[in-house]
Amino acid sequence: MNVPRLVIAAPSSGSGKTTVATGLMAAFAAAGLAVSPHKVGPDYIDPGYHALATGRPGRNLDAYLCGPGLIAPLFAHGAAGCDLAVVEGVMGLYDGASGEGELASTAQVAKLLRAPVVLVVDASSQSRSVAALVHGFASWDPGVRIGGVILNKVGSNRHETLLREALDESGVPVLGALRRAGPVETPSRHLGLVPVAERRDDAVASVAAMADRVRAGCDLDALLALARNAPRLDTPAWDPAQALAGAGDGDSGGGVPGASGRPVVAVAAGAAFTFSYAEHTELLAAAGADVVPFDPLRDESLPPGTRGLVVGGGFPEVYGPELSGNEPLRAAVAALARSGAPVAAECAGLLYLARSLDGLPMCGVLDAEARMSSRLTLGYRDAVAVSDSVLAVAGTRSRGHEFHRTVLEPGAGPSPAWGIRSPERRVEGFVRRGVHASYLHTHWAAAPGTARRFVERCEG
Repeated sequence: MNVPRLVIAAPSSGSGKTTVATGLMAAFAAAGLAVSPHKVGPDYIDPGYHALATGRPGRNLDAYLCGPGLIAPLFAHGAAGCDLAVVEGVMGLYDGASGEGELASTAQVAKLLRAPVVLVVDASSQSRSVAALVHGFASWDPGVRIGGVILNKVGSNRHETLLREALDESGVPVLGALRRAGPVETPSRHLGLVPVAERRDDAVASVAAMADRVRAGCDLDALLALARNAPRLDTPAWDPAQALAGAGDGDSGGGVPGASGRPVVAVAAGAAFTFSYAEHTELLAAAGADVVPFDPLRDESLPPGTRGLVVGGGFPEVYGPELSGNEPLRAAVAALARSGAPVAAECAGLLYLARSLDGLPMCGVLDAEARMSSRLTLGYRDAVAVSDSVLAVAGTRSRGHEFHRTVLEPGAGPSPAWGIRSPERRVEGFVRRGVHASYLHTHWAAAPGTARRFVERCEG
């Protein structure tokens, strides 16, 4: 494929990657280009803003969760038919999974995509030193091509002149300079930015403000020319049906979907459940399911004919009173679980299935109480399935990610879902009849048989 592409990176978090990447996506989309948005790492929130900027699903590229070999195919799947792809990096350019070298870093993804990198530099407290910083990043790994720099938080015309003069000697062109200004209104809370679904109208204004700032300070023609200079990427695009066809029993077991019709799989959505990967629903559909979203904040019943339920991540703690107050839906979820139907719950879904959350009644599927905590649990996890479940056979190895500020008492049921192998050994989650509930976020593209196994259980 030959899709023009850019990776937007930075020396460190807080340099302005999200503002620049989202602003570029929105500016190019407004100019009539079909823009494919991507995010390095497991983050669910930034892709929501990317989707708003481009009108296309925001997709993640995570070499830890999916493996390096899937990065280019997943990218090609998302970018098919587009005029431009913009990839927002994670943390600093060379920061990846702890103790794993370059694995899951922005630099690794840029190399796998053969994509030029635009480095966003917070220039607020430097002048000539910016050249040394950029030189260091550009020369650290010869496989990473720094194609340009965007200077952020520039104080004045004089400051910009000093920065540009210094960078003239580096050989890395300046493709933009954004003036120091008040932050674009993108409110944050305990797990990062507030998701788009919770502030739709304000988020539209925020994305428009990012686009205006980028248009005013960046050379869009030069950035597009750099993207178009990316070499051809020789990779087949990932395809959910082909992935399922190639998934052997070692992934998660099972065979092809049966011929008894397409079972309805209800997927929680709305403001309280915003964390999901687009490939999950694509795999469920390819495995033979009719995927129907519903909003636990508004809908008092599950979609008609529901045979399986997926409740992903999000912020149920923010909407505890509303979720608790929707008693008809809580009863319907509990009844579905009691029937033995497949139920897959990740993180927020785990909390929703508990007896209570911060003292408020939830679905009561799990014999556990959930509450908010001051401690942030964050990081990649190497795990193995402890129990046979609707998602995996015991012994299946998986890689996942935890990201929460809640605790569950007890922390795992009599049949745990996962044995966490690193960074510390422990068991986690619940498996009971058709229910698989866990804090661990996984990416099903890495084990497409997960979706096939789940749909088979819905048909059974």
